[in-house]
Amino acid sequence: MSGTALPPEIAPGALDEATAARVERLIEEEEGAANRFGGWLGTAGTALALAMSLFHLWAAWDIVPTTTLRFVHVGFAMALGFLLFPVSRRFRHRFMPWDWLLIAASLYVTYYLIAGGDDLLDRYVFPEPMDIVVGWTLIVLVLEATRRTTGWVMPAVAIAFMLYAFLGSHLPPPWGHQGYDSDRLIPHLTITLDGIFGTAVDVSASLIILFTIYGAILQSTGAGKFFVDFSFSLTGGKPSSAGRTVVLSSFLLGGPSGSGVATTVTLGTVAWPMMKRVGYRPDDAGGLLAAGGLGAIISPPVLGAAAFLIAEYLKIGYLDVLRMAAVPTILYYASLLFMVELDQRRIGAKAGAEAPVIEVERPGALARRYWFHFSSLVAIIVFMALGYSSTLAVLYAMAVAVALSFLRRESALWPKRLVEALAAGAVQAVGIAATCASAGIIVGVITLTGLGLKFSEIAIQAAGGSLVVTALYTALIVWVVGLAVPVTASYIISAVVAAPALMKLGVPDYAAHMFVFYYAVLSEVSPPTALSPFAAAAITGAGPYRTTLAAWKYTLPAFVLPFVFVTDPEGVGLLLNLKPGMGWPDVGWQILLAACGLAALAAACQGHARRALAGWERAGFALAGLLLIFPALLQWLVPAWLGLHWVGMALAVALLLLQRPSGPGTAMARGD
Repeated sequence: MSGTALPPEIAPGALDEATAARVERLIEEEEGAANRFGGWLGTAGTALALAMSLFHLWAAWDIVPTTTLRFVHVGFAMALGFLLFPVSRRFRHRFMPWDWLLIAASLYVTYYLIAGGDDLLDRYVFPEPMDIVVGWTLIVLVLEATRRTTGWVMPAVAIAFMLYAFLGSHLPPPWGHQGYDSDRLIPHLTITLDGIFGTAVDVSASLIILFTIYGAILQSTGAGKFFVDFSFSLTGGKPSSAGRTVVLSSFLLGGPSGSGVATTVTLGTVAWPMMKRVGYRPDDAGGLLAAGGLGAIISPPVLGAAAFLIAEYLKIGYLDVLRMAAVPTILYYASLLFMVELDQRRIGAKAGAEAPVIEVERPGALARRYWFHFSSLVAIIVFMALGYSSTLAVLYAMAVAVALSFLRRESALWPKRLVEALAAGAVQAVGIAATCASAGIIVGVITLTGLGLKFSEIAIQAAGGSLVVTALYTALIVWVVGLAVPVTASYIISAVVAAPALMKLGVPDYAAHMFVFYYAVLSEVSPPTALSPFAAAAITGAGPYRTTLAAWKYTLPAFVLPFVFVTDPEGVGLLLNLKPGMGWPDVGWQILLAACGLAALAAACQGHARRALAGWERAGFALAGLLLIFPALLQWLVPAWLGLHWVGMALAVALLLLQRPSGPGTAMARGD
């Protein structure tokens, strides 16, 4: 079975061989460096992946006991992980004897857990010796599967938390605890539903894998290619519209996929020549491409895998999560549009930039032929709005996508292509399932030792009880956690450790979790796990860290926005949740303030508004943006009776009026 490869939207020859190899390596860092087997091994891999998909589709349709679903899900993930992902790169594309042993151990552990049934769960307080042996075996298998699919960092963090559980009695207060031995810790992590088989694996088994299968089906029908082509068609394929094209296509392509790296690579191969021609520097172009890819993780209807966990932790429907994400997503892309419009002013149009770089069809002609691909953007939402559960909604949306694919010969999912799509969806879920299982180890330790409550109290005390300072600490903590682990794991850990501190200070639970989610996503553009900027840098030829800094520049305005959720009592209006006394006009006012603030921050980041900005003007726009978006940070500057929003608005308007647009030469003078 073929493993990780470039996204199918990338035409052969779009990248030179060396660049394609670098990009593929970066994709593998997120999705794992998979084996590519032919012959009977390839057939076995496809059959196992297909079996995993079919089992979960059946479980979505029929009732499967919760524990059985979770046990089988992790068992499939481990077996596929050891079959398709080598122990190291030097053994890639070779199936080694120890892989057989690990697969056999995975199957045995899964059988032991299922066969144990309720008796196994009942004796977790007084486990039998074999329960401990199987428990340790399961932990080792999960950590190794995670290492193979996502790298060594996540297993290392899980091991560190286990050491904390074992050695807690030797730690000083307030971090110390009574300490736990194997007979207490291992059953808690491996038998109960508070460890490996906790909430994260439950969501992975019941929802996330269904959405990865759905995404694979859409890719097989050519939906991704259509979204890219349609975006270029709307902008005429002209370099002067390159930035707008990236923003539009990243939304259309990223919304159904939820993958930041894949979206970045797909757009970069097509958009970089246009961006280069109009005058984008390689690092700026890579930064914008990475920012567009980042939008895939926060864009409905799929978002990133962590979004499904929000619904489970808050005990709300996934449609509620989509509703809460709608306005922040629009504002994120509005911020990117502000940035690219200022890019165009800052860079200026070069001679001949209006000539189309690529031949494109008219939007109407494309839409008439491939209109059915738009169903992927609305089908899930429509089914959930009709009252179906998230599980049934995605199941029916898959059926719609498969049925509509036969409207065009080139998109039709005949049995062979459908089998490949189902198998690919299962393979894409392996890394997520392994990550969720490892995160379960961390969460299990946190709940057993009470670390989450201790951490919340410590954070609040360190912040002096200030909500603003606690929010700043929380953002920093989530960001630091995200430097080490993937987005999904970062959210899981932070939701248990950091979010409770905000909730103790009166922040609504949904606002606290959305705040944590957005800062967990920031890890996608933060080294050393900044895979999207690194992939973009491989395409543009820029330095990876300069590209990462450029990505921060493009995303920085939008990442001030989550502070509105937690520090402004009316800021929850941006999540379309109305507090008592609020109305829809208040929501509209909050959106207007946020949009104006993002525009001001975009001008400050770009150093350009109606003309190039002096240093004091950039500082003024930055201050105006903060006053509009995050006034609580600067409340001490003015009397409480004076609304900081109005001060920010007045400052931004005054700065704009003081500017006089300069000639084209000055507009092109600043390239930084």
